[in-house]
Amino acid sequence: MAKSKFVPMTGDEVAAYAMKQVEPDVVAAYPITPQTEIVMNFAQYVADGKVKTEMIPVESEHSAMSACIGAAAAGARTMTATSANGLALMWEVVYIAASTRLPIVMPVVNRALSAPINIHCDHSDSMGARDSGWIQIYCENAQEVYESIIMAVKIAEHLEILLPVMVCQDGFITSHAIEGVELFDDKVVKGFIGEYKPKYSLLDVDNPITVGPLDLQDFYFEHKRQQSEAMRKALEAIPQIFDEFEKTFGKRHNFIDGYRLEDAEVAICVLSSTAGTARGVVDRLRNKGVKAGLLKPRFFRPFPREAIAKGLSRVKAVAVLDRSESFSGEGGPLFSEIKAALYEEKSRPLVTNYIYGLGGRDVFGEDIEKVYTEILEIAKTGKMKEKINFLGVRE
Repeated sequence: MAKSKFVPMTGDEVAAYAMKQVEPDVVAAYPITPQTEIVMNFAQYVADGKVKTEMIPVESEHSAMSACIGAAAAGARTMTATSANGLALMWEVVYIAASTRLPIVMPVVNRALSAPINIHCDHSDSMGARDSGWIQIYCENAQEVYESIIMAVKIAEHLEILLPVMVCQDGFITSHAIEGVELFDDKVVKGFIGEYKPKYSLLDVDNPITVGPLDLQDFYFEHKRQQSEAMRKALEAIPQIFDEFEKTFGKRHNFIDGYRLEDAEVAICVLSSTAGTARGVVDRLRNKGVKAGLLKPRFFRPFPREAIAKGLSRVKAVAVLDRSESFSGEGGPLFSEIKAALYEEKSRPLVTNYIYGLGGRDVFGEDIEKVYTEILEIAKTGKMKEKINFLGVRE
């Protein structure tokens, strides 16, 4: 098992520390709250000579991802970081990075998209890019941020995958909060991720390639099909990386985390930091004899349908909490995906949706307990008053 030490760090600081241990060849980035401290801390590592990374300050997030694409296509291990409107400004090239099958790793500090202008947490930024072809990992705390960034490098560069990866954490809630984080030894991290050996490179003059050509009716469809197959294969390949991570560091990761689901009659499904709040509520309810459970998806892309369906197979009613609104009239993105995942199951729970926390609105234990009370009634009666609910909003 790897040597480790415990250090108090914020989520942004530990993201930068993970990047230092990875020591990518190139980092191109532009600052935006609440991500700025990631690149600021990493830039200090560069300035102090602690990494040999080529640090490229650019004039916008669009330029940052464009520079990353050029570097990755040339065969460099490449990383960046962003939030909210910065991710939105990258939109065009975010799709190009995935379509060109470039293994870029990007910590994303989740923040509400404008307008109105808001610098606090919700998931509208990364959820807006959910169909861009990037793998997406959502983290509950700083420890998960740290370990997920290390794993993300192995995932992105796996020859059966070759897709970029977003590692998401909640803006200010985890990005600026100090927690005790277990940090692994530099050499062990380097050994785990290994040397990057790109399958293709623009600088390999003996094996010339073209990147980003015009791709009309003759081949575009086939290339999209290959992307789709890569995401499907990721579901098969990523568990191998989980196993290797556990063998190296003694820590087990999965596509989902279940908490007290084995005999649960009702459950909440939620991403990122709110899962910590919900876990405490589950314990309180269990002490009162209520069979409550929690399911936390770690990965949203690839969507772990089978794991989620199995995790929720015994419950009678499920509340899916979305920290973003898809404006479809049919609820949030996590709700839509989970309903689809359960559709073919012979025995499936009743599923209701709660939109919560937009723009950084706090969610308290009392709010979560209210949700459990309402789904207990659904489980008892078999009836839902509202399919889509808004939790903690002034109506």
